[in-house]
Amino acid sequence: MPTVSVEDYLKSIYLLEQRTGTRVKTKAIADKLEISLPSVTSMLKSLADDGLVEYQKYKGVTLSESGRLVALKVVRKHRLIELFLVHTLEYTWDEVHQEAERLEHAISDELASRIEQFLSFPLFDPHGDPIPTADGQVAESGAVPISQAALGHPVRMTRVLDQSPELLRHLDRVGLVPGSVARVLEILSFDGQVIVSIEGRDSVTLSREVASRILVEADGE
Repeated sequence: MPTVSVEDYLKSIYLLEQRTGTRVKTKAIADKLEISLPSVTSMLKSLADDGLVEYQKYKGVTLSESGRLVALKVVRKHRLIELFLVHTLEYTWDEVHQEAERLEHAISDELASRIEQFLSFPLFDPHGDPIPTADGQVAESGAVPISQAALGHPVRMTRVLDQSPELLRHLDRVGLVPGSVARVLEILSFDGQVIVSIEGRDSVTLSREVASRILVEADGE
């Protein structure tokens, strides 16, 4: 059974792979886990010896199939816990991430499956992130960053890639949450800010960075 430290590394590599679509650099892992570069390098060598990652010095790391399955189990528990806390204990979406970080290593696969059944087999967590199935399947999505949406066309917000409580509280205040409908009014050429009209709300301005982390699909899909 993998240790908590191993699970944290594998989950972090998985999430970074999902975000970048490329091999994950050692520095990116060190930054995410707030651990020194030598410590990360040492752990990656150990994970490679165990067949959980494919690691090449100076070229980064990618998960092996067995490493990916371990990572998906942790991600599955994390996202089920987040949804359970929102649905049953009235947590808000900006409160659940840290709670789930603490609990994801503590619950069994059986408890995760019972939570999933209790919640009627959900596909997504409160932030719109897909919840892996017990056998490691992840729902595909055609969502794109809101900065890539066609001007003036209605889009439905499906996912936010940033777990910062401050950002989540801001998005909640302006009404840009999963399921909300919006239209991109303008993208400022000089700094990439995105001006968005939200159905039933005033328009808001999003920075280039924030807009890149808000995913949308054409309304009606």
